[in-house]
Amino acid sequence: MPVRFMHPRPSSIVAALYTARDLEVEVAILHGPSGCSFKHARLLEEDGMRVLTTALADNEFIFGGQKPLESVLRYAVDQFAPGRMAVIGTCVSMIIGEDLTAAIDSAGITTPTIAVDIHAGFAENIAGVLATLEAAKGAGWITEEELARQHRLMGKANEIEKIRGAASQEYIEPSRGDLKHVAAQRLVECANSGAKGVAILNAKKETAYMFADELIALHDASPGADITYIANLDNRGLPKVRADAQRIRDGMASRGVKPELIGALDEYGATGDALGARIREIAPLFALIAGVPHAIPPEYTNGIECFSVTNGPRQVAPLHAIGHEHVLVEIDLHPRTMGVCDIVESEFGAVIRSIAR
Repeated sequence: MPVRFMHPRPSSIVAALYTARDLEVEVAILHGPSGCSFKHARLLEEDGMRVLTTALADNEFIFGGQKPLESVLRYAVDQFAPGRMAVIGTCVSMIIGEDLTAAIDSAGITTPTIAVDIHAGFAENIAGVLATLEAAKGAGWITEEELARQHRLMGKANEIEKIRGAASQEYIEPSRGDLKHVAAQRLVECANSGAKGVAILNAKKETAYMFADELIALHDASPGADITYIANLDNRGLPKVRADAQRIRDGMASRGVKPELIGALDEYGATGDALGARIREIAPLFALIAGVPHAIPPEYTNGIECFSVTNGPRQVAPLHAIGHEHVLVEIDLHPRTMGVCDIVESEFGAVIRSIAR
C-alpha cells in the first residue's frame, strides 16, 4: 500500500506560483480567498513577481467570482503594465467551477496571460508545475521539447522523494541536524589530511545561491586540498533558472571555485547516476554534498564519509538512514535566497570559515 503522508507536504498551488515566476511572469493572480498560499505569495514578491488575489469571500463562493477576477486583471495591467501574467486557480475556484480562461477573455486586456486550473487536492505538488507548463506551452512560451523535458524531470524529482526523501515515510520527525561546529571541524580535518575528496552542489533552483557557499567555504578553508568540485549549473531550463545558474557560476568563479558541470538547476532529481558515476571515478574518502544529497543513490556513497547539507528538517532522518554520517540543515535558507542575485553566506559555510581561522 502506498505511503500516506501524515506530515505537511508542498502545495500544488504554490508549485504553480513558483513555476510562473520561472517563466518570467510579472503578475500572478490567485483566484481565491486572500489568505490562500499567503506565506509563499509574500516570498515570491521578494523575488520580483507581483502576487495579487481576488480575495473571494462567502458570497462569491455561492454566486461566482468571474467579475472580481476580470476587475483584478484590468487593475494589474493598469497598475503594473506587465509583460506576462498568470491566473492561478485555488480550491475555491475549482469547487465553484470558475472558467479562468473566460474571465481573461472577457477582461478586455491584451497582456499575454495564461490560466492555470489547479487546486491543493492533488496527491503530488508537481501537478501545479505541470499544469502551469502545459498552459505555457499552449501560449507558445515554451516548446514541446521543453515541456517533455520538464515532465521527465518532475517525475524523477518525485521518485527520489518517495524513495529516499521526505515522502518516503508516513511521518518523519523534523530535526535541525547534527552540530555544525563538530561537522565543520571534521570536514576541515579531512580536507587538510591529504585525503581525496569531492564537493558537490546538487541544488534545486534558487536554493543554490546559498548551497554554493558551502563549496566556497570549503575551498576558502582548504585551498590546496585534493578536492574535485562539481555543480549542477549547466545552462538549461526555464528563463529564471538559466539566469540563476549563470550568476552562481560567475559568483563561484570570482571566489576561486570553477566546478565541473553535471546537470542543471532544475535537474537536481535526475542527476543521481551521473554524479554517482563521477564519484566512483574520483574514489574520494569524503564528500560534501549540498542541496539535494538524497538524489545520489546510496550505492555510490557507501564507504565514503558524507557531509550532507539540506534545508529540509524532515530530510535529516532519511539521509542518516542511507549512511550519511553528518547531516546539516540550513533552516532559514529559502527566505534568504528569494530575490537575490549573488551567492548568500550559509550558516555552515560561516562555521567552516571560523574553524579554519
